[in-house]
Parts: sequence; C-alpha cells; structure tokens
Amino acid sequence: MLTGVLTGVLTRVRTPLFLFLLVVPFASALAADYADTVKVFKEAGQSAEFFDKSYGYAVFPAIRKAGIGIGGAHGTGRVYRKGAYVGDATMNQVSVGLQLGAQGFSQMIFFEDKKAFDHFTSGNFEFGAQASAIAITAGASAQASTGGTGAGASSSKEHATTAGGYQGGMAVFTVAKGGLMYEASIGGQKFSYKPKQ
Repeated sequence: MLTGVLTGVLTRVRTPLFLFLLVVPFASALAADYADTVKVFKEAGQSAEFFDKSYGYAVFPAIRKAGIGIGGAHGTGRVYRKGAYVGDATMNQVSVGLQLGAQGFSQMIFFEDKKAFDHFTSGNFEFGAQASAIAITAGASAQASTGGTGAGASSSKEHATTAGGYQGGMAVFTVAKGGLMYEASIGGQKFSYKPKQ
C-alpha cells in the first residue's frame, strides 16, 4: 500500500520537479566550464593525485539539486579516457527523505581502471545508496568531508586523505557552487552515456 502511494506521488512530482530544475537560472556547461572545473579539482589536494593515477574521469561542472521532502538533481558532463574527451554523460537523481533547499555543485568521478570505466560507460550506471563522496571546500583544499550517503561539514585534510580512495573502482569528489541544502547524497545518481560523435 505504502509503495503504491509513494510511486503515485513520485510520478506526479517528478515532471514538475525536473522542469523546475531546468528553469533554475544556471549557466549551461560550456567548454570553458569544463576546463575551469577540472582546474579546481586539479588544485585541490584530495582530488589532484587522482588525475595521474586514474584510467579516466567524468566531470560535471554544474549539477543542480532541489528538494522539499522529495528532491531531484540533474547535470550534464563529459567523460575522458587517459586525458582524451570520449563522450558525454547525463546525471539524474530522485530522492525521498529529509531534505530542504536547493544547491549547485560540481562533481568529478575518477575511474581506477578500464573495468570501472567500461562499467560507467556501458549505457546506464547508478550509484548505490551507500555510495560516498568527498566534498572539497573550494579555495581551501586542506578542508574536506566524507559521508556514507552524503557529504557534510568540513573536517581535516588527514581525515579526507584516509577516507578518500576508490570504492568499487570509482572515487567521487564534489565542490559546492552555492545554495543551501540540508541533505547532499550521491546515492541513487543515475548516469547515461553517449560516445562522442
């Protein structure tokens, strides 16, 4: 019974929520946005080392997230293999639970090896509910935070370094761009991939 009610609510709320996310005044991701975003993550202590040791990565300059109980997020990105741009990715997320507000953030996903890269680019990929990320404070790379299903307040660089690493062949980092959100989870993020034409 509860599952049916929840499915009905999600069906009615999903379209208006994603339309809201699309009309929120954020600049579209241009080539300069990708380069600027990569630069931010290359200058951050926690994520910088992953550029040299990863098989590839996906960069999302602007992910928009909003929610009041039921939330949604959307973003577009580019996928790189050994430094070369090979395709585009789209991320969508629907979440239910305690959340209030809106935010924008950038996200990097590093692929440890070809297996992880192939898994992500196989068509449709989704992070499980327990996926964790490291949130980097822009302009202060010595501060970061980790979370099981989300990221929160800053902690020490030592904590970020120990907690940071590949999980299931992938490492995820985020940098907040603005806004305020009570909850910030990457669990349930769904990605679709399209090879470069």
